[in-house]
Amino acid sequence: MSDMEGMMPELTLNADAARVETPTLTLSTDPEPAPEPAKPEVKPVVIDDSMLTEAEKKVVDDFAKKIDLNDSQMILQYGVAAQKGVAQFSESALSSVRTKDLGAVGDTLTNLVTEVRSIGQEEEEKGLFGIFKKAGNRMETMKAQYSKAEANVDKIVRELEEHQRTLMKDIAMFDQMYDLNLKYYKELTMYIIAGKKRLAEVRSGQLEELRKKAEASGAPEDAQAYNDLVQMCDRFDKKLHDLELTRMVSIQMGPQTRMLQNNDTLMVEKIQSSLVNTIPLWKSQMVMALGLENSRRATAAQTAVTNATNELLKKNADMLKMGTIATAKEAERSIIDIETLQHTNQQLISTLDEVIQIQRDGAQKRREAEVELGRIEGELKQKLMELRG
Repeated sequence: MSDMEGMMPELTLNADAARVETPTLTLSTDPEPAPEPAKPEVKPVVIDDSMLTEAEKKVVDDFAKKIDLNDSQMILQYGVAAQKGVAQFSESALSSVRTKDLGAVGDTLTNLVTEVRSIGQEEEEKGLFGIFKKAGNRMETMKAQYSKAEANVDKIVRELEEHQRTLMKDIAMFDQMYDLNLKYYKELTMYIIAGKKRLAEVRSGQLEELRKKAEASGAPEDAQAYNDLVQMCDRFDKKLHDLELTRMVSIQMGPQTRMLQNNDTLMVEKIQSSLVNTIPLWKSQMVMALGLENSRRATAAQTAVTNATNELLKKNADMLKMGTIATAKEAERSIIDIETLQHTNQQLISTLDEVIQIQRDGAQKRREAEVELGRIEGELKQKLMELRG
C-alpha cells in the first residue's frame, strides 16, 4: 500500500504548484529492496494482582498468609488440584475429538445429493419402440422413481436430523468445557499470584533474618537452617514455574475449544440448510416435473387425431432439434465451469489465509511464552545470586 501511495498523482488547482520528480538512474538490474515491515512490539504479560477483582485480591492475600514454605508436603501439593483439572479437561477434549466422526455426516449429505440427482438419469430406449413408447408408461416410470427416491430421501433426512441433534449436544458440551477451563485458568492465576507474594515476603523477611543470624553466630545449625529455607524457596519457585506452564496450557485450550465448537456449528448449519432448502426445493421441482408430464400427455392426446406419418415426422424433428441443441450446448460447455474454479480458488485462498493467521498466532504465543520464561529465569538467577552473595 505504501508503494501505491507513493505513485498516487497529486491533484491541484494551482498550475504553478505542479512539480516533476527527477528520475533516478542506476546501473543495477536488481530492483531496490522493499523495506521490511516493522514488527509490532510484543508486550509480555505480567502475572500480578492487576488481573484480579477486589474480591479475588482479598482471597489471594488471605491465602498467601497461610502458605508455609517450611512444609515440604505443602510445596509438593501446591496448586495440584487445578493442574489435575486442566489435565482432565485436556483429556475430555481429546476424547471428544477421537469419538467424533464428521465424515459420517459428509457421507449422508453425499447420499442426499445422489438421490436428488437420480431422477431421470435412466437411458431412453432407442429405435422405433422408443419413439412410440406410450406416454402412460413414461408417467408411471417417473412416479415409481419419485416414490423410491422419496423413501430414500426421507431416510437420509432422519439420519441428518440425528446428526444434528448429536452436534447440538456437542456444541452445548463445548460451552461447558470452555467455562470449566476458564475456572481452572483463574484458579491457576490466583495460585501463582499468592505464591509469588508469599515467596517474596519470605525471601525479604524470614530468609534475610536467618542469613544475618547465621553470619552473626557462625553456628552450623544456623547456617543449615538458612540453607534449608533457601532450598524450600527454590523448590517453591520451581512449583510456581510449573503452575505457569499449566496456566499457559489452559490459555491455549480456550481457543482450541472454540475451534472444535465452530466446526460442529458449521456442520449443523450445513445440515439445516439441506433440511430447509435443498429437500423442499427438490420436492417442489419433482411436483413440477409430474405436472409438466401431465400437460405433455394432454397435448399428445389432442394431436393423436392427426396423420400418423405427420406425427412421426414432427416427433422426429422435435427430437432431432432437442438432441442437436443439447449436443451443441454440451459440446460448447467446458469440462469445468468457471464458477467452480472461482469457488475453488476462493476456498483455497481462504484456507491459506486462515492457516497463515493460525501460524502467526501460534508464533506470537510462543514468543510471549519465551519472553516470560526468560524473564522468570533471569529473575530467579538474580535472586539466587543475591541470596548466596
